[in-house]
Amino acid sequence: MSIWATLAGGAIGLLIGGPLGALAGAAAGGAMDLTVLRLSSPDRRRVAFTIAAIALAAKMARADGEATAAEFATFERLFHVDDREAGNARRFYDLAKGSMAGFGAYADQAATLLGKGSPLLEDLLDALWMIAAVDGFHDAELAYLDDVSARFGFDAGMAARVRARHLALDEDDPWVVLGVEPGSDAAALKAAYHRLVKQYHPDRQLAEGVPAEFIRVSEARMALINTAYDRLTGRR
Repeated sequence: MSIWATLAGGAIGLLIGGPLGALAGAAAGGAMDLTVLRLSSPDRRRVAFTIAAIALAAKMARADGEATAAEFATFERLFHVDDREAGNARRFYDLAKGSMAGFGAYADQAATLLGKGSPLLEDLLDALWMIAAVDGFHDAELAYLDDVSARFGFDAGMAARVRARHLALDEDDPWVVLGVEPGSDAAALKAAYHRLVKQYHPDRQLAEGVPAEFIRVSEARMALINTAYDRLTGRR
């Protein structure tokens, strides 16, 4: 069953209370009163991850005052929403966009459920950057992304590495993307590159609870890492 069909059906009852639970309940047509401080099974984590992604993507799209069709189209592409599930995805997105809850409440609950500083939250933050890039970065969007990153529990170094993957690469940014000191030798670059390839392999994402529909974010991130590595090793 696709993640979108799961969200529209009875399995939504596996989720949590709070603002994310309220959003899920509204979209599924019923209230939710379960309270789970941390989800443990992959199935529950993938539902929580997806609701958080929808909520934060919708809120981020409005950060510059206008949520565009292109931003939602990017969301659909990153989440691999097929035509049969487009209605479910759009309903969740529109409800989140108009929700009275602030984005901070969604980000804080996502951090509690998925673990501050976790790989799942890094995946989600990368997706938000990709959506923001659609119509060019606005100051309000950059402030939003910085705030969400802090609420997710990422330190300054990690936030800089994520940022460097999406803003135009300056001279020092490839080093930041790979997480190595400027001027590091070929052996250090190779070791860092292989560590990142292993860290961001789709199998790791699926084991952590990322929905299969979301793997395109991993593919896009690896393309950015490959570009940085190629630049530093002279392959491009």
